[in-house]
Amino acid sequence: MQNAPEPVALVEIGAVFTLLFVTLGPIKILGPFAQLTRDMDELKMKAIAVRAFAIAVIAAIFGGFLGQVLVENWQISLAAVTLAGGVIFFLIGLSLVLEQYQPSRVAPTPLQGEPMAAALRLAFPTVVTPYGIAAVIALLANSPDATRTASVVAMVVGVMMTNLLAMLYVRRIMGGVTVLVLQVLGAVLGVLQVALAVQIMIRGLRLLRLLA
Repeated sequence: MQNAPEPVALVEIGAVFTLLFVTLGPIKILGPFAQLTRDMDELKMKAIAVRAFAIAVIAAIFGGFLGQVLVENWQISLAAVTLAGGVIFFLIGLSLVLEQYQPSRVAPTPLQGEPMAAALRLAFPTVVTPYGIAAVIALLANSPDATRTASVVAMVVGVMMTNLLAMLYVRRIMGGVTVLVLQVLGAVLGVLQVALAVQIMIRGLRLLRLLA
């Protein structure tokens, strides 16, 4: 019986931040957050942003490690995790590229209630997306050592910091030129993520020995 392959980093360390930025970063948050807080005074908006940031950091890291433990306990192969991650990242990247062709969405109902209750509603799934959790799980499950794991966790916190800054200054950011730049950036990152996802899927197929 052959031994299971040792974990190998899913992507190069330079691509980890990009992957996390696309799946957990502020590009997807700015529009919904601006809509959800459009009727609030700035003080309450910032209180919600800080609480949502704290909840999101805890949820993303806890969810990532919980998923890693379940992958090991359920004896899911690294090949399966890698291939599943590649498929998810491919669909996310493709949705970013095609987003401009989607019909306009109905504006969400503004957040109400105390800041903590509003932050809980905002944190998941707006700040911490299901596919963002999937990205963290895939990166941790394929982490070859503690140093790489620590780097992934640090980058998760770093991306969440960009989310916090985006929420705190959302009313200054949501100008015409800025929104256009963010849309272009989102499309570019989406294309890069589609290509990266294809590479990850190829790696998964190789681990399954379906490709040479």
